[in-house]
Amino acid sequence: MYEQKDSGIELYSQTDKLTIPAATGTTILRATLEAGINHTHVCGGNARCTTCRVLILEGLENCLPRNEKELRLARQLGFPDHIRLACQTKITGPVTFKRSVVDELDINIIMKQIGDESGTRLGKEVELAVLFLDIENYTRFAEAYPAYDVVHVLNRYYQTMNRIIEQHQGVISDVAGDGILALFGVLRETPNPVLDAVLAVKAMNQALIGFNRYLEQMFDRSFGIRAGINYGRAVIGSFDTGLMSKISAIGDAVNLAGRIEEANKDLGTRLLLSESAFKRIKERVASSRAYQAELKGKSGRHTLYQVELKD
Repeated sequence: MYEQKDSGIELYSQTDKLTIPAATGTTILRATLEAGINHTHVCGGNARCTTCRVLILEGLENCLPRNEKELRLARQLGFPDHIRLACQTKITGPVTFKRSVVDELDINIIMKQIGDESGTRLGKEVELAVLFLDIENYTRFAEAYPAYDVVHVLNRYYQTMNRIIEQHQGVISDVAGDGILALFGVLRETPNPVLDAVLAVKAMNQALIGFNRYLEQMFDRSFGIRAGINYGRAVIGSFDTGLMSKISAIGDAVNLAGRIEEANKDLGTRLLLSESAFKRIKERVASSRAYQAELKGKSGRHTLYQVELKD
């Protein structure tokens, strides 16, 4: 057990379900260690890692401002205000917090964040444009040709489209069969991520002309693409399985974009935007057509827009 401090300050660790007396001006790490908590601090409490970091749930106003060491890491990793290094954060009043690292697997995940150039490994909530892209006539192609040909064509398709997505400030988050999920407004701030996504779709359709010349020559086939774009808030992060790492987005804004793409089949369209996405580019639209559609897994009817941009 640890010696009780008659200080008037109490810290509460939600992770450990423990109330900890602390002296004014002490760091959270020192208080937890003196309380007998095995609070991980790989670098010895010198702000050279983030394994001691805590999520401040209550009492952020009772934490002194970040010092220079903590500020450097916070800026590097894009920490929000309520994520603090326990080894550097001094307290002046009661604080409730949650520890982020409790075992060896947590340590391995946290240590990889230091070298994360995209700034997404920690996870954050952002407003972004989500693009789902699907190949028309893919199933008939996949059923007609050997697996080697299918994989080769898909790889050629992915690389062609990925170059265009990157040129328009986007990043491919995932591929599944013939489907591509791309995110815009994630790796860097842009004035209008929806416009970036729409322009990327236009450029991909242009590139498809040359791609189809190849398909017609080699397989006597051609592809079309269908796209759905939504704009909204989602949680993004770099997800790491150990063998694969990718930037991904989680939230209803992502799911809705997928349903919008699927609506193209019923409406006979090639590009549809949600109402929130359309509002972001309506000043750039030469013409548009609105549809009322029911979307799979979503209640009510949704207004979707087919648009043609001004030159």
